[in-house]
Amino acid sequence: MKILHTSDWHVGRTFHSYNTLEAVSQVLAEIPKLIRTHNIQVVVVAGDIYDLANPAPEAVKVLRDAVAAILQTGAKIVMTSGNHDSSTRLSFAGAFSAPSGLHLVTQAEEALKPIELIDEHGPVDFYGIPFLQPELVRHLDWVPKDANSQHQVVGGAMTEIRKVISQRKSPNRRSVVVAHTFVAGGETETSDSERAITLKPLEVGGVDVVPKDVFAGTTYAALGHIHGRKELEPHLRYSGALMHYSFKEAGKPRGGWLVELNAEGLGQVEWLDLPIIRPLVELRGTFDELLSKSDFSRFANHYVRAIYTDQTRQVDAMVKLKTRFEWCAEVLNEPEVRVAENELSYRERIKGKTDLEIIEGFLIDVRNGVGASPEELELIKQVINASGASEV
Repeated sequence: MKILHTSDWHVGRTFHSYNTLEAVSQVLAEIPKLIRTHNIQVVVVAGDIYDLANPAPEAVKVLRDAVAAILQTGAKIVMTSGNHDSSTRLSFAGAFSAPSGLHLVTQAEEALKPIELIDEHGPVDFYGIPFLQPELVRHLDWVPKDANSQHQVVGGAMTEIRKVISQRKSPNRRSVVVAHTFVAGGETETSDSERAITLKPLEVGGVDVVPKDVFAGTTYAALGHIHGRKELEPHLRYSGALMHYSFKEAGKPRGGWLVELNAEGLGQVEWLDLPIIRPLVELRGTFDELLSKSDFSRFANHYVRAIYTDQTRQVDAMVKLKTRFEWCAEVLNEPEVRVAENELSYRERIKGKTDLEIIEGFLIDVRNGVGASPEELELIKQVINASGASEV
């Protein structure tokens, strides 16, 4: 059996206010092509299908069309819910979608129920572990009554799943677990676009950590939540997000793992790239360089994070940069020259000074040592004189 392991589609997510639906639709349209090229039988989506619990109608249509196109190839889909999803909204189709090949696992109670699919070697059991909020699943027999961590709830689910695997043991039967959680070893691939998945304070990357050995005893574990691809063990991997959702993710590949199961268990695993519709780039220089440097012309159609190094801030920096970089998404001022902060108290700084001197001093403080220009000084004098505050 050949499985395409994906996760974190985040359909409906924006990127710095830019709508990404068209881009994610283009990426999803490539999956049926991969299915036909590599003879893939099952597509796994390990959580965070949507970006919001209440997705917009346009996002629902994109997902519907993508799922329909995958099913038309003859491939099956095993999909679990993540911390961004509403498990209730996703679960409505589960009762009747399985005969069509779409297997949705969104409720904690379903985690122990295997989805049996057959290949030329025999049966493959898929176990979906949706995102488990500890406070909401304590009523289940396999969850500790005081559970407050992902380690406890995912560990409880896997203990029970291993029991089921043992009970169902038969020649050539293999098992695949699909889980949306944070597993130890994924720290290097965390991103600021990942939302914390517990309500409590946390240990690593915004979540408590599930040890790798929790997933022992499975043929393959397809993980979701971390937005970069990561091999924790040959049988334990993150595929990462379908698209880039943070400048910290710039340059990282996007795609999924092609997992081959043979008669004995796990066979070859290789990476399949999906297209990056609009790459991300960080550009640094003076403001004039950002607007005029010829080397930057090739990034006109990238999402741009512009960092200008001028000593003081520009007025309407984003508006000006968008005249060159239509997809400019973020602008930062990181001056190369930084003036030491005035250590005097405010009372000491203004003592004995005129209104004009106080305003000049204020501008120097807030503009990294750059005082008023001659034009600004003239305007300040006019305002002070008009107000009758003091003569200058």
